[in-house]
Amino acid sequence: MNFLDLIWLIPLFPLAGAIIMAFLGRRLPNKIVSLICPGMVLLSFVVSLGAVIQLAGLPEKNHEVVLFTWLPLLNADMGYLLDPLSSVMILVVTGVGFLIHVYSIGYMGHEGGYYRFFGYLNLFVFFMLTLVLANNYALLFVGWEGVGLCSYLLIGFYFHKKSAGDAGKKAFIVNRVGDAGFVLGMFYLFMLTGSLRFNTVNEVLHSGKYAVEASFGVLSLTALLMFIGATGKSAQVPLYVWLPDAMEGPTPVSALIHAATMVTAGVYMVARSNALYQLTPETSMIVAGVGAFTAILAASIALVQNDIKRVLAYSTVSQLGFMFMAAGVGAYWVAIFHLYTHAFFKALLFLGSGSVIHAMGGEQDMRKMGGLKDKIPTTFRTMFIGSLAIAGIPGLAGFFSKDEILWQAWSSPIGSKLVWAVGITTATMTAFYMWRLMFMTFYGEGRMDEHTKHHIHESPAVMTVPLMVLALGSIVGGWVGFPKAIVEGGFFQAFERWLAPVFESKHAIEEGAAHHDASIEYMLMGLSIAVALVGIAIARYIYLKLKEEQRPTGGPLYKVLLNKWYVDELYDFLFISGFTLGGGGLMAKFDENVVDGGVNGTAWSTRMASRITMLWDTYVVDGLVNLTAFFVKALSFPMRFLQSGFTQSYVLVFVLGVAAVFGFYWWGR
Repeated sequence: MNFLDLIWLIPLFPLAGAIIMAFLGRRLPNKIVSLICPGMVLLSFVVSLGAVIQLAGLPEKNHEVVLFTWLPLLNADMGYLLDPLSSVMILVVTGVGFLIHVYSIGYMGHEGGYYRFFGYLNLFVFFMLTLVLANNYALLFVGWEGVGLCSYLLIGFYFHKKSAGDAGKKAFIVNRVGDAGFVLGMFYLFMLTGSLRFNTVNEVLHSGKYAVEASFGVLSLTALLMFIGATGKSAQVPLYVWLPDAMEGPTPVSALIHAATMVTAGVYMVARSNALYQLTPETSMIVAGVGAFTAILAASIALVQNDIKRVLAYSTVSQLGFMFMAAGVGAYWVAIFHLYTHAFFKALLFLGSGSVIHAMGGEQDMRKMGGLKDKIPTTFRTMFIGSLAIAGIPGLAGFFSKDEILWQAWSSPIGSKLVWAVGITTATMTAFYMWRLMFMTFYGEGRMDEHTKHHIHESPAVMTVPLMVLALGSIVGGWVGFPKAIVEGGFFQAFERWLAPVFESKHAIEEGAAHHDASIEYMLMGLSIAVALVGIAIARYIYLKLKEEQRPTGGPLYKVLLNKWYVDELYDFLFISGFTLGGGGLMAKFDENVVDGGVNGTAWSTRMASRITMLWDTYVVDGLVNLTAFFVKALSFPMRFLQSGFTQSYVLVFVLGVAAVFGFYWWGR
């Protein structure tokens, strides 16, 4: 079977599942829903795996399937592109997505709207696969907006909760701000290249028609506008504020949308547009700077949060910052490598937190947990592995990708020692806040009430088996990207070699690290391991060795971090209260004087125009009509006489005419 020509089926399967849920879901029992929706994603994974295996046998590693002409003006067909980059993405989306669907069977089994939840999940997977398989920016944008819509639906799934509804609206509105920049960037790109098709855009940008911009020019503006879209979708400063609130949705939603797939869409888009960013070093520096700042800002907030899911939410924002750090210094394959490893351990940690919440009867506050490692051992062991992986402990997936990002930040031709310093500091914070979470949740004495303590139980197999599979991925997933200082070539650099055709550099900004002595890389590697161990050790000392009253309070800084640097309050002051002020502020005046004034002015103009038209019609048009009728009547009188219909009248007129003619000639003589 030629799977390459069937890649259009990959997004079609989950779309079929969503359609079935929309029309028949209410009538179907939960068991049938549990079979259809995860089964559709599994079918997508099977076709994806077959297509990727066949792609590996092609010399060009690039296969397009065009279904029909869609937007000929923009040179954008309804078509799908499978290359090394999209192949990684479809395996992540369908593979991790299937595990999360299976987990959801147990987690959502007793919730209302079961079919609706799975229909939304299937619809999300369809749009995400459309986004990563699209062969042009226009179709990518369809998937981009689609996952935004599904995010709104899934975050607000518990629509009876005001906080969930507010979080859904916040996510939707903040993403629209970023999307406006992305749309403008797309049209600038079309203006520059004459196409929105990826292969054509890359050919133009690699052709030498455009040189690397020494200063901020139109190419840099285009890249910056597209990056603004990425800051919305991938939760970077200043548009990151929606993602922590998105934890109001069910935990499987957090794992699928806000850890493994949707929030990585911005990273994917920047990596897909690498030909543009190679030409724009000014914008690339902005990408790296924003990524670094977001990483350390979100990590600092995660240090003191008490909601287990909120800690992981800010961790996700921070790890996305790491990905943009890598992309900004030109190491695009490393950004995708961390995206790939992060999907395993962050999905594991989110699903593990859901298992904890399930065991605790819905409790999410870590201050009311503790002593759970023996009560829910499978959840504990898998989360233990995930926490080691994200902390960067050698041998696990997170170590390989995080270490490569730090090395690239240090050694890349467009890297920065400042970016590296921010990255190593963030890595220390990451180890601390993740093991703070582990120690508060699983170690020490239980702090829950007696009723909860007696009802704690391990999750069913349908929830724990996906945790074990993801834990395995968190262990072995990074072995395809070993540091070159340790070993070079063969299987251990498979990931970099696989993505090389997509990120092949044609310009002055070269992807990859500069050549340095291996001793420097070993030194930096050792330092990154050391800071991870230090972070874990500090967390252990504070949350295991010290009694609660002995723990450092942190002073004023603790309150600032607990309140998330007051960013939400600042945004509320500037953009909500600052504009509206209870209906009497700037926006209200703008609405009253400009918007309403424009509408009222249009209505007044219409009324005046209608009156002028009525007067013109009454005195001019009707007058001309009446005058014309008078002349017609005057002329018709003799005509009525001449055309009487009587023969004698015609003879009389004939005789008079002959007499007049003869009289004229006679009189003339």
